[in-house]
Amino acid sequence: MSQAPVPITSGTALRKNVPVVTVETFYQAHGEKLQLKLEGARVGFDRKIREPTINRPGLALSGFYNYFADKRVQVLGAAEQSYLESLSSGARSHRFRRLCAQKIPCLVVSRGAHLSPELLAVAEEALIAVFRTPMVTMRFINAATIAMEVDFSPTVTEFGSMVDILGIGVLIRGQSGIGKSEAVLGLIERGYSLVADDVTRIKSLEGRELMATAPELTRYHMEVRGIGIINVASIFGIGAFRTEKRLDLVVTLKDWQELEDVDRIGLDQEFYEVLKLQVPHINIPVRPGRDIARLIEVAAMDQKLKGLGRNSAVEFNDKLLNLMGAKAS
Repeated sequence: MSQAPVPITSGTALRKNVPVVTVETFYQAHGEKLQLKLEGARVGFDRKIREPTINRPGLALSGFYNYFADKRVQVLGAAEQSYLESLSSGARSHRFRRLCAQKIPCLVVSRGAHLSPELLAVAEEALIAVFRTPMVTMRFINAATIAMEVDFSPTVTEFGSMVDILGIGVLIRGQSGIGKSEAVLGLIERGYSLVADDVTRIKSLEGRELMATAPELTRYHMEVRGIGIINVASIFGIGAFRTEKRLDLVVTLKDWQELEDVDRIGLDQEFYEVLKLQVPHINIPVRPGRDIARLIEVAAMDQKLKGLGRNSAVEFNDKLLNLMGAKAS
């Protein structure tokens, strides 16, 4: 038995989302962590942040606007603040007004400093929100950049339920009525955790791993045919639910008669493509009498072994080849 070529299967997503981050969503999501406080009027909250990083407008304040990063959050650190204070009142207002005339999303003043009332008036007139943070400039830049990397990560919505089995995130797919919910309930009863039911949102983090979560509306809930909507956390305990989990394995449930060739050894590894990343994928035949929850559990355990460098199918194949070679000699 020689290992066959690795087939690749591409996943079909329900919808791919283009991230749109406004000043309001940025403030609501990260304001507490970044210790942001609104200075002046609540204006410009609908402005869009188009790049997931921070810009220091020191050169712009000096009058140089070539290659100015106007799509980013602008932070006024100690250097920018000192420069503004060194200018006369008229020059300071002029330079600041010119900065606010650009299409910048918002301004953040670091080190807990306050903008003068005249500069706040200029920002309010230009409909630009001004925030203050006690964080030092570089610490704020690093923290805000990391926070926005998640906000700007490409996201896709997939039909399927997500479960955490022994640290392995498993996306369970299949046609409607195939038994996904029953399998998930069986896994929860075994002590594993639900991440999302029926619809799963998957985000690519820096193009290296996929993180799955549930939509806000359906979080903690499951739809079970014949019973209705249930709250998993209330029935099985808070430990039966996880808000997010890395995607490690995709399992597709298929009717036994739909599978022309059932893999009996496991040498031919298939992959399911999500946001240009390949995730290990297996098909599990479904027919009356099979314990699908148990089979998914074993598949997750086997995937965990593979992550540790142990491949049962390859080990068995090597033993068989060695035995055949010994008999032939």
